[in-house]
Amino acid sequence: MTAGARTPEELETLLEDAFVLRDTETLAQLFEPRAVLATGGGLQEARGHEEIGGAAAGVWKLGRMYVANPRRVIQVGDTALVLAGGATNVVRRGDDAAWRYAIAFLNYEARRW
Repeated sequence: MTAGARTPEELETLLEDAFVLRDTETLAQLFEPRAVLATGGGLQEARGHEEIGGAAAGVWKLGRMYVANPRRVIQVGDTALVLAGGATNVVRRGDDAAWRYAIAFLNYEARRW
């Protein structure tokens, strides 16, 4: 079964859950196949499921977490911009109606998670 969410806000919660559980496989499935995850704090951009799972593991080694805190969601059709405390994410609804990350920027320099 492929992971995804019914709303952009639910996607944020699922990402937090995957971080708390340190579940790289589920976390990676919350992203589109060619998505990108970028983080502050000097980490590289990760592209695709395998790199994104590895980047999440690197974030955990730094003692960082992700706390879902969507402050504003701006949606047009099947694309949404999610502005959260220290994160800016672009999410899209796929053909299966599930929302997934296309671009995620977690800015650890702006806020301690």
